[in-house]
Amino acid sequence: MAGMQQSEERATRNGVQALEQAFSGIQNCRQDVENMKHNLASGLKGSDGKAYQDLLKLWDDQAEVISTNVRDMIETLNETLRAQGLAQGSSNEAINQAYSGSQAIFDALKG
Repeated sequence: MAGMQQSEERATRNGVQALEQAFSGIQNCRQDVENMKHNLASGLKGSDGKAYQDLLKLWDDQAEVISTNVRDMIETLNETLRAQGLAQGSSNEAINQAYSGSQAIFDALKG
């Protein structure tokens, strides 16, 4: 196959865009949870506070796995476009910044 057909290219680019939106949404949710953690932390003490912290950590661990998988899928689709000689489908810099931000949130949740 000499190159990617326009419909395949469009579908690939649409996939990249959808995954980028999902990735951004996940990061926004993680930030919201981190903010809520800080806002409610002073009122949650004892076993309730510990259970709350454990729940947040579990949620963020799961969100990290999802974020990593989404990021990998974005990179795979971008590589598909590059392999066909097409322009990059997304801004890797923006994705890397969001990923770094998510790692900082995860590190903050770990304590």
